[in-house]
Amino acid sequence: MNHRVFALALATLASMSMQGAAAQGLRPSGASPSGKSGLSAPSARPPAAPSITLPESGAGTAPRSADFIVAVVNSEPVTNYEVRSRLARAEAQLAKQGGAMPPRDLLAREVLERIILEKVQLQQARESGIKVDDMAVAQAEQGVARQNDMTVEQLYARLGRDGMSRERFREELRNQLLQQRLREREVEARVKVTDLDVDQYLRDEQKGTDPAAMEINLGHVLVLVPENASPVQVAERQARAQRAADKVRAGEDFAAVAREFSDAAEGQRAGGLLGLRPADRYPELFVNSTLGLPVGSIVGPVRSPAGFHVLKVVERVTAGMPATVVQNHARHILLRTGPQLSETAAAARLADYRRRVLAGQADFAALAREHSQDGSAKDGGDLGWASPGRYVPEFEQALDTLKPGEISEPLVSRFGVHLVQLLERREAKLTQREQREMARGVVREKKLDEAYATWAQELRGRAYVEYREPPQ
Repeated sequence: MNHRVFALALATLASMSMQGAAAQGLRPSGASPSGKSGLSAPSARPPAAPSITLPESGAGTAPRSADFIVAVVNSEPVTNYEVRSRLARAEAQLAKQGGAMPPRDLLAREVLERIILEKVQLQQARESGIKVDDMAVAQAEQGVARQNDMTVEQLYARLGRDGMSRERFREELRNQLLQQRLREREVEARVKVTDLDVDQYLRDEQKGTDPAAMEINLGHVLVLVPENASPVQVAERQARAQRAADKVRAGEDFAAVAREFSDAAEGQRAGGLLGLRPADRYPELFVNSTLGLPVGSIVGPVRSPAGFHVLKVVERVTAGMPATVVQNHARHILLRTGPQLSETAAAARLADYRRRVLAGQADFAALAREHSQDGSAKDGGDLGWASPGRYVPEFEQALDTLKPGEISEPLVSRFGVHLVQLLERREAKLTQREQREMARGVVREKKLDEAYATWAQELRGRAYVEYREPPQ
């Protein structure tokens, strides 16, 4: 299926997506080492930390009445209940986004394939010896709560009302962290960004033809085509969509046409307007059909698995490289973890350093010179000034919560466990070189998406999968 919104909904339900997503009003918590800090992120918009899509009310559980094995993945079963639970969450997410709902059996098959891919990745992570300490799970747990302006206990009370236990939520967090660490190890080494790539991106951005750098607002009329429709029914549905397109091309009000013809929820609710949003939150079909067209253009009917679509380009905003950004000046102490030092033990040691600094019993810079296992140790942990996107997400999120002078709680990243102090914050004009580096990060992120898709396909191809029964 070629719907990007659909793909995003599935990605956040069944595994940690490359970009976060949200549901039910609960937001997820927010990637190769370079430079002296060893913290540099590979993109200006780094991959998010684990993102659990939480169930809509009533969508957290599925009836257990017909539970049976629907597939086996390298000897590990997938049950009908697993698929039904994920399916309910996917349907709730799609309904919340206001998009067209695909046929249920198609959605169920896609959910099953996503679960299979998740199990293959988790099996690979465990076989590779990748582990996730309780410290990392607790940090992710606290991040989800913080992003939703809740305490951890309030978060679990909210989840409990929708049928998700603390144990299940923590298991999903741990699984997503396992997948994240596997992808970091397996995928990122595949990605290289050249100066020619950056030059091409900047040219596309100036022309306004790069979807990653724009937000669009589309008007949408959907004429649904029933599953297994006859050729006569398809022709009738196409003719109806064509009449709608002809009316708006003739100058009739788009909202009125949407209310008359559209089978999509927004047709009645918002006159067919989907709202201004990043292009990557639209189905790929919609973006490709309208790319480069001026505001006011009408497209369609175009066909998707759901039916026929008529689109209007209502608004387009090209983001571009920012002229100014807020920069942070920070320092840190890094303890690298491994067989001799667990994440929990490293966090306890750093918590003691923090207590001593706050009590005036120790100096942060002196502790960094003595104990930090990062290249910045010789400078007292000083990382200098940094623009957004330079650091991995966990580190950057911690900085965002601090005021100058404050010290974070110990935090886990791919490099180990950190203690971070924000020294100063300023608004600064980006140099041309800094703008190119931000563009390089965006290009790298796009290449990471492509490399991940290739790697995931290769991993899935090596797995033994036996289908037993179709999900019901």
